[in-house]
Amino acid sequence: MTPAEVFSNTHQDLIKEAEHWMKDTAISCTIVAALIAAMAFAAAITVPGGNNNDNGHPLLSKQKAFVIFGISDALALFSSITSVLMFLLILTSRYAEEDFLHTLPSRLVTGLITLFVSILSTMVASGAILYLIFGDNKAWILIPIIALASIPATLFGALQFPLLVEMIQSTYGRGIFEKKSDRAPIG
Repeated sequence: MTPAEVFSNTHQDLIKEAEHWMKDTAISCTIVAALIAAMAFAAAITVPGGNNNDNGHPLLSKQKAFVIFGISDALALFSSITSVLMFLLILTSRYAEEDFLHTLPSRLVTGLITLFVSILSTMVASGAILYLIFGDNKAWILIPIIALASIPATLFGALQFPLLVEMIQSTYGRGIFEKKSDRAPIG
């Protein structure tokens, strides 16, 4: 038997555990990303402040905060849908041994990054609308809005950052299966 065959035969339980962990992670993140997508879509079609009866344009469309809301809500919608798709690709994967080296970790990294972007964008969109509705062009109201909006994004980032770094290093960094070069660099 080759070393790879011996490793495969002796580590079947490890593959099953990795598959179970990957599916649980993907399911949890899919639910969160789908909720963000639904919320971002609902916010996009429900125009804050209402529409002008004459031409149908949003009443608050001339405000800078409304533009920030529109851009960040669109970013939240598209990044959360991308995240859902990445996690669905993980769930429908075949979970072969070679998939655990690059394919599945790459999808998980992409899914986590786009999920973080969608959470951050949702907080920006929510803060912009809160400022637009309650701020009355008072700059001091931005401080509590930014402080409160940064809590969920910071928590998610802090809790998922170690996993993300480890996944990036193990997937894109020099792996354990690559040989060290004995040759001196040229130049």
